[in-house]
Amino acid sequence: MRNLWIFINRYNAFFLFIIFFTIGVVLTVKNNAYQRSVTFNSTNEVVGLAYENLNIFKRYVNLGTVNDSLAKENAKLNTQLLAIQNVDTAKLVTVKDTVNAVQFTYLAARVIKNSITLRNNVITINKGTADGIQSGMAVISAGKGVVGLIRDVSPHLATIESLLNKNTKISVSIKSTKALGSLVWGERNSDYSKAYIKDIPNHFKVKLGDTIVTSGFGSFPPGIPVGRISNRGIATGDNFLTIEINLFNDFSTLQYVYVIKDKFAQEQKELESKLPNEQ
Repeated sequence: MRNLWIFINRYNAFFLFIIFFTIGVVLTVKNNAYQRSVTFNSTNEVVGLAYENLNIFKRYVNLGTVNDSLAKENAKLNTQLLAIQNVDTAKLVTVKDTVNAVQFTYLAARVIKNSITLRNNVITINKGTADGIQSGMAVISAGKGVVGLIRDVSPHLATIESLLNKNTKISVSIKSTKALGSLVWGERNSDYSKAYIKDIPNHFKVKLGDTIVTSGFGSFPPGIPVGRISNRGIATGDNFLTIEINLFNDFSTLQYVYVIKDKFAQEQKELESKLPNEQ
């Protein structure tokens, strides 16, 4: 307490100045219309700016929740789009029948771990068996580029065998010619922006810039964009071409993905298991 009185006594002139200055400002504003108007407008501007900055901060804090919501909404819209694309125009069908006939549906998931510098890259997402995720399901990005295939699943998490994995092989085709091939990565380089298509019959004409899409053979629906041809033919010494493509997906910025559920996958698996093994 004694130190406080010493401090006040030492700086009493300053404190008196502040007190009288404040009283003078209050009296000036109170008794003069112009000054009162200027002060009121300035105060509103300062308060408005403070509220605006506070709202910007709140929007930033809630950005993750908003992104999750948008990803879920996009998944619903993509499923509806598939329903429209799967309409059989040769038959008269109701909207209900069309929706029930959809083979593929989308489930949005958030990437919680990702690697792009390894030989066998793996991605972890925040959805698992509790959300209906199963091993072997196809995964694409928000931009509909191929991401990979579900590998291991726990109740609330799942790992994806990334396209950037030497063990990943996906059936694809050249959009313009329908020529089939196998999409692979890591055999010739480790560039996460490039991949290769093997086993393209060499009698097909391949053009730079042609689009590569999924063929529909396997877990992926047909027509999912993969990339564009950047090298028309790499000699392999046989009757097939190996072509280089630039991938549409930027795996270094991957944040949200869509897991594709195939309504008939289990039925097809059980049916094909009954076929005799070919030697």
